[in-house]
Amino acid sequence: MGERENQEVNQLVHQLLQDYDKGRDVDKMNIFDRPDTDSIRKITDNLIKIVYPGYFRDKTYKSYNAYGNLVVLIEDVMYNLSKQISKALLYTSKEENPSREKIEDQAYCIALTFCNKIPQVRALVDTDIEATYQGDPAAFNKDEIVLCYPGLLAITINRLAHELFVLNVPLIPRIMTEYAHSVTGIDIHPGAKIGKYFFIDHGTGIVVGSTTEIGDHVKVYQGVTLGALSTSAGHALHGTKRHPTIENNVTIYSGASILGGKTVIGEGSVIGSNAFITKSIPAGTKVTFKNQELIYRAKDGSIIEKNDFGEDDAWFYVI
Repeated sequence: MGERENQEVNQLVHQLLQDYDKGRDVDKMNIFDRPDTDSIRKITDNLIKIVYPGYFRDKTYKSYNAYGNLVVLIEDVMYNLSKQISKALLYTSKEENPSREKIEDQAYCIALTFCNKIPQVRALVDTDIEATYQGDPAAFNKDEIVLCYPGLLAITINRLAHELFVLNVPLIPRIMTEYAHSVTGIDIHPGAKIGKYFFIDHGTGIVVGSTTEIGDHVKVYQGVTLGALSTSAGHALHGTKRHPTIENNVTIYSGASILGGKTVIGEGSVIGSNAFITKSIPAGTKVTFKNQELIYRAKDGSIIEKNDFGEDDAWFYVI
């Protein structure tokens, strides 16, 4: 690089450093004090190996027995998760000079409590595998579901992240679920409460908001949104119930939107594709659409066929 280029680069560096001094959110420089996204992704991958010990074994380990592998994984998760929780607690602390030693002890206790929750998470995930197998005739076997289905991966990561969310760990649960989002196209906030036997089919484009409550034996298809009715009040709505409640044994087909914190979908209901629901519906309700008129025309513009459905005709999209 020539002298002229060096001068131009130096000038630009000084200009940017001055810009960094304006005290805006975009100007924060303490990036090394916050949780590390790559580290949390690696922790998440190791947690997946603990949840599914026979499916995602780390081949770099010298010991191939279950005990040896698990010791290495647990030690790795405990050490790195404690470290990242400490960073998250320090980064979000409102104390002027928080005690690093106290926070590190707190982080270790949180990590230990979380790891003790893993058997409960695995019990729930086992119900999700069963629900997926029973709900999808295309599944060859349960191994295929664990290895290939993005819905199960998103649910598994969400169940793990939710336990950290319940323990009031900042940032890390959301980083975990956004990792799942980036891999699967399924966006489930770690605050969402999800019951047993949850089945996501296809999955891409699903959005589940932070205060959503989902019961047992619920089936959701691609493109479904369980969201807020309005966010115009902005952050003032934080902590309020903004997202719907889905009771047991509900099926929600592709493209449906169910919005609002007061919206309850009653037990055993079936929501057809592309439905837009902002009010509660009673148990056992089946939401369908009247068919649209379909017209088929030839190149010369003449009508080949016209489906003129009566008022009682409805379509219901079943995959």
